[in-house]
This record gives sequence, C-alpha cells and structure tokens, in this order.
Amino acid sequence: MRYTRAIARRPGPSMIHGLTTSDLGPPDYQKALIQYDAYVDALRDCGLTVTVLPPDNDHPDSTFVEDTALLTPECAIMMRPGAPSRRGETREIETVVKQFFQTVETVEVPGTAEAGDIMMVGTHYYIGLSDRTNPEGAQQIIEILQNHGMTGSTVPLKHVLHLKSGVAYLENFNLLVAGEFKSHPELARFTRIPIDDNEQYAANCVWINGTVLVPAGFPKTEQAIKSCGYRTIALDVSEFRKLDGGLSCLSLRF
Repeated sequence: MRYTRAIARRPGPSMIHGLTTSDLGPPDYQKALIQYDAYVDALRDCGLTVTVLPPDNDHPDSTFVEDTALLTPECAIMMRPGAPSRRGETREIETVVKQFFQTVETVEVPGTAEAGDIMMVGTHYYIGLSDRTNPEGAQQIIEILQNHGMTGSTVPLKHVLHLKSGVAYLENFNLLVAGEFKSHPELARFTRIPIDDNEQYAANCVWINGTVLVPAGFPKTEQAIKSCGYRTIALDVSEFRKLDGGLSCLSLRF
C-alpha cells in the first residue's frame, strides 16, 4: 500500500510527567521538540501530508497519537486506551479523524485497546494482547474488521509494552523481530529479520512508501534493514524512548 497522510501531535511541556517503565530519567523537553520536528520532516520526506496538532498539555502522553486510533483503508477505529490517564486523548483525535474517514467505529467498555498493539499486514491485523489491550478489546476490533471485509488475530505478549515494541512489518513479508518474536509461532509465515538483544529498542521502525524510519544509534539494525534493499532515515528519538515511546507511536499514517 501507499500512505499519503499522517496525523501527529506536538509534545507539550507536561510530557516530562508521561508514563514510563524505563530507568532513563525524565525527557529533556527542548531536545524532544528538536527531535519531533526532525520526525515530522522525515514523514514529509516520505511523501506524506502531515496534520500536526497543537500540544495537549492535559495529557502528558498525548504526543503518542498512534495508540488512540487504528486507521484502515475501510474505516477508522477509535481505541479505548488501557492506561486510564490516556483515555481523554481520544476525543480530539476522533474529531480530526472524522475529517478523513466517513466510517468511525469505537472500542467500548469493557474492552481496552491501544493501536501500538496492532500491526497491519495487507488486510489482516495482528493484535497484541498486553497490559494495555485486553481480549475483549481485541475481539471487538476483530469483529469490526470482519464487518468491513478485513481480518484479525491475536498475539499474546510476554515481555513488551506493545506488539510494535518488538516487531515492525516492512512489507513484502519482511518482519523485523526482537526478543520473544524471533521464534513466535504466530509469525512463522514471515521472513524474519532478527536483531540483536542489545538493539531491541530499534525493533520499533516505520515503513513508509519504501523508506524505513529507524532509531538512530542502532547500526546493526539499520544495516540489516539496508541489506534487504530499503532506504533508511535514522532519527534520534532518545527523549521519547524515556517514555517507552518510539517512531511508530508518534504518528497515525494512512
């Protein structure tokens, strides 16, 4: 497929209070802004028209817009984040999404889901079962997908926050994998590109129209991607890593 648009949200000063399981310290807000601007420039370099929303300082994690919605070629599905502090993020995003999608569905109680747990492969969607996405939420998403001519299946997670913390689909059935996903039976159909355990963070890459955005500072992973014939753009996202965030988290691409 080819992407043409993206939705992103500029981080606000409150990002320093965002949720995290890392021990990397608080993010440097001014440095994060520089990194964010470079990220948006890279999206545009890949041919996307980017809608950049202003900061939502009431929600420290709101720059990670990917978790709020799943945008498919047939419909949009608004998520119900598993982290209660993030549920207010979806209201404005839904308003923006409705500018681009005629059909907008919603995950309802008792379901929880964050789209960082969802990987699109053609018309099939792999949904990670995690602390943020529960079986009820996953089942609702699968039913919505099926109603629109698509399919979905679940992937139980063991050690990562989100499914896309450990895998990145690079199209052409090439799958970048780290940790538990190197031998995960649900992913046996793919050509797996394993990455070193000490570069696991780099598993969160983003394929956009033939180019792969990759976190800077992980040369083995970037070389593995280049060896498969992809153009790469390395981006420093160190301040977002401190909040368990990565490249895919920072935009909704469609």
